[in-house]
This record gives sequence, structure tokens and C-alpha cells, in this order.
Amino acid sequence: MKPITFTCEEALLLGPEEIARQILDLTKWPDYHGYWPIPGIKVAEFDVQTPCITGTRIRVTNLDGSSHVEEIVEWQPDHRIRLEMKEFSPPLSRLATRFEETWEFKRIEKGTHATRSFQLQAKSFLARLPLRVISFFLKRAIARHLREMRTSEVAGYSTVMK
Repeated sequence: MKPITFTCEEALLLGPEEIARQILDLTKWPDYHGYWPIPGIKVAEFDVQTPCITGTRIRVTNLDGSSHVEEIVEWQPDHRIRLEMKEFSPPLSRLATRFEETWEFKRIEKGTHATRSFQLQAKSFLARLPLRVISFFLKRAIARHLREMRTSEVAGYSTVMK
């Protein structure tokens, strides 16, 4: 079955490697606030940490009590990072088998052009409709998160420059 897809983009001041480091810094994960009805992240913890990063599993608990696992399936911090979200708690577990998130980085004059692409795999044809609604809000949550990353970088950059 064809996945439901969307993409969000933002120019960030950090280099690709710094963005990748932030992805591995689980203290930053609660900075993802969601977008109604998509919950923000309460806590993220390593389930499995591998030396090569690929295969690392992160257990995520959201503010509404729901949970899932994110596994790093591709790790090229200067170019691309791919994560697979799975093992969703209900009710999402009834609708989706997995979400795939791909971060692609392109260096620009002042930082990095970051592209975050998603593929949402529905469990059934009937699950596609509610999953489309979820993708509508998830896209807004991801765009908001990228804007917040940009804003916090600008604030941090201006503080450093003072």
C-alpha cells in the first residue's frame, strides 16, 4: 500500500553534524511540542545504543502518555539521517505499522538547508483516512519544530555575539 507522505524544510544556522548531534541529545527531544492533536514529547530514553549509531533505539513517551520506538536506520550525519518510528501504543497502533522520517542536509552559505520527509504506513485501506488527518497535523508539528529550532538558534547566536 502506498504510504502517506509529506515534507518540511527550513534553513538552520547549524551545520549538519551539529544537527545530528542534537538528534542524539535526548534532553532536546522534549523541545518537540507537537501540534493539536499530535502530542509533544515528555521524555526520550535510549533502549539500545550502538557504537555505529545505526541500530540505536530510542523509546519515546509523549505528554498524553502514548509511546513509540524510534530506530536509527541510516546515519550519515553530513548528508542524511533516517529514523523508523514503530511499536506505537494504541490508538495509533491500530492505524499505522510505522512512520519513516528522513532528514536530508545541504550546506548553504550560513548553515544548512534541512529537509524532513515522512512516510506514514497505514495498517489497512480503512486506516488511511484517519492517518491522513494525523499527517495533516503532524506536518504542522514538524514545521513548527523546525521553526522553533531556527528561532532558538538565532536567539543563541545573538547571545553569543553580545
